[in-house]
Amino acid sequence: MWLFSRDPVRDFPFELGLPDPDPDPDPDPAADAAPAPLWRLLRGKRKADGAPVSVFAHSLGTVDAAATPLARAALRRLRSLRHPNILGYLDSLETEQCLYLVTEAVTPLRRHLRLRPPTGDLGEQEVAWGLHQLLTALSFLGDSGLVHHALGLDAVFVDPGGDWKLGGLERVAATSEGVPPRPPGVPPRPQDPPELSDSSRGQGEPWAGDMWRLGCLIWEVFNGPLPRPGALRSFGKLPAGLVPPFCELVAAEPSARPGPGQLLQRLQRPGAFLACPLVHTGLFLEQLQVREAPERRTFLQELSARLDALPGPFRRHKLLPRLLAALEFGSADASALPPLLKVAKVLDPPEYQERIVPVIVRLFSSPDRALRMQLLQQLEDYVEFLPEATVDAQIFPHVAHGFLDTNPAIREQTVKSMVLLAPKLGEGRRGKELPRLLLRVQAGDALGPLRCNATLCLGRLGPLLPPQTRQRVLAPALARATRDPFAPARAAAVAAFAATHGCYSPQECATRVLPALCALTADPHPGVRQQAFRAIRSFLDQLEAAAESGGAPEAARLMGAEAGAPPQTPPQAPAGAPPAPPKEAPPEEPPLEDPEGWDDDWGSLEDMELPRSPPASSEEDAGAPPQPPGPPLPDPPPPTAPPPAGKDEEGEGEWGVGGEWGTEDAWEALPSQQGPPPGTGRRQREQQRRRELEAKRRGGPRGAPKTGPPKLGARKLD
Repeated sequence: MWLFSRDPVRDFPFELGLPDPDPDPDPDPAADAAPAPLWRLLRGKRKADGAPVSVFAHSLGTVDAAATPLARAALRRLRSLRHPNILGYLDSLETEQCLYLVTEAVTPLRRHLRLRPPTGDLGEQEVAWGLHQLLTALSFLGDSGLVHHALGLDAVFVDPGGDWKLGGLERVAATSEGVPPRPPGVPPRPQDPPELSDSSRGQGEPWAGDMWRLGCLIWEVFNGPLPRPGALRSFGKLPAGLVPPFCELVAAEPSARPGPGQLLQRLQRPGAFLACPLVHTGLFLEQLQVREAPERRTFLQELSARLDALPGPFRRHKLLPRLLAALEFGSADASALPPLLKVAKVLDPPEYQERIVPVIVRLFSSPDRALRMQLLQQLEDYVEFLPEATVDAQIFPHVAHGFLDTNPAIREQTVKSMVLLAPKLGEGRRGKELPRLLLRVQAGDALGPLRCNATLCLGRLGPLLPPQTRQRVLAPALARATRDPFAPARAAAVAAFAATHGCYSPQECATRVLPALCALTADPHPGVRQQAFRAIRSFLDQLEAAAESGGAPEAARLMGAEAGAPPQTPPQAPAGAPPAPPKEAPPEEPPLEDPEGWDDDWGSLEDMELPRSPPASSEEDAGAPPQPPGPPLPDPPPPTAPPPAGKDEEGEGEWGVGGEWGTEDAWEALPSQQGPPPGTGRRQREQQRRRELEAKRRGGPRGAPKTGPPKLGARKLD
């Protein structure tokens, strides 16, 4: 019968990795004077979610018989002592060959100092934060009636956020046991307190030896490995704020050394070494949930300005999780959003979508207006990380409520946010819901600046609208804005027309865009007039280019061939056949009607009539500018009636048909049958000749008048 035993390593919830290589081993032989370490540090990860961990491995059955009991003692202490500044215990495993201790992911302080030496003000602040945590951990041990007895660089570890963790608990003992003697066979170390070698000095307080070792640790942090005890007389690179407490820590008499709690209070006084921004920020974050709401708000409002002065690992691994938790569980208000988004910029896109996007989606569903305002104002900082499906299905439905909000600031910010959110919406929302909401603000908001912003937003989003929606929405909506009583809204309409010039067909340019722009050439505000003239010239050039290229489809049909098709030769009659009678010219097709109607679901814009005015030769002909209404109403005032054109639509002197659109010197310069006026250029003479030829072609049975220009594209190809 076969007996199968379970493999404990296989069933262990953590995966054991390779040792973490030392990037720059210290060549100083003093570093090798320490006894062989009890543990080998391995990299590992949690099998459930892949989170990194640290694995301390101790080989059982080593040559040193006292090593294994010390390792087991460290495991027991670490399992029973739980404190934020003591190395966090996760799990342990013992096999026949090895003892494994799993903790939070950390790096030995000795290796961390090689990677990030404490240089400059920021480096001193990192050390200050670490010393604060070490003193807090030592004070906790003292209050618990324990002494460490092995403090040093090898007993301190650093987590990814820069927090220092106290480890190396194999020699921790109760204060009642006194100072343990040096183990036999272990040579003295420079970090050992002098009372171990000279009992005449006395023992002092139980924590006196730990405070001496803390002084040696501070010296080594700034100056490297301690070669001998006499080197402590030279301060080296110690910061000036640490020199007085350092001298007290390495005092020869144990009774002169301060306790950890006493020293911690002194170093936190104003102007002391621990009274720095990093320590202040770290302590407030740890107490964020228990602080009063006004204190939290003040701290978070000032945090954004202090972020650049904080270390990068601290911002990413300590500050960011605390802010996320505070927003998720309600211990922080909207003031936490700006520093959160500023810190989150360092994340990779996958990590951003995993950690930040779910929180943003939950925040958009919050009824807090201040939070909604912050989300919309900071949208540019995170919109690139939002998936399109998330924006369309989870974010936009909440944002859309802002169009109807009673707070004008919310409505304004909602309109502005559409420029960033619209590209990530589905075609259904971009074609129906979004234009409907924007038109409601543009046509019915009582505040002129909001109507102006809605018009600008329509101009920005015009190319993104589906073609069918763009054809029936864009030009009429912008034409409505040209009659707005608010002057910036009229200027916004001109700018939107110019920005969307490629969205209109020649028919729309001639019948919808240009009439609306020409009405603004007599606007009382000079800025609006100047922009209108520039836009008119641009659209005229566009129309003229379309006419000269023969791109209008009705022109080709009138000539009996498609535009650009090669001329077709008539079929030859057989020899001796009588000549065929001449064919009658096909009847001229009527011009295409300008579709004025809209779909029924677009509200009051359906009843809008585009302005059609004759060329203004005097102030009386220009008509009165739109007058602002009295009290603000939900809908804009009705458009003023255009002045009479004097002739019917098909008359030769009517605006837009008989006028010369290419002249810029005088609107009254209309060509006649007698030829072009003196001083006209070659281009105008060619246009006049084409009109005369067309008039002759139309003469005869149809009785067409001899004057007046042809319709767009209806010219004979030579």
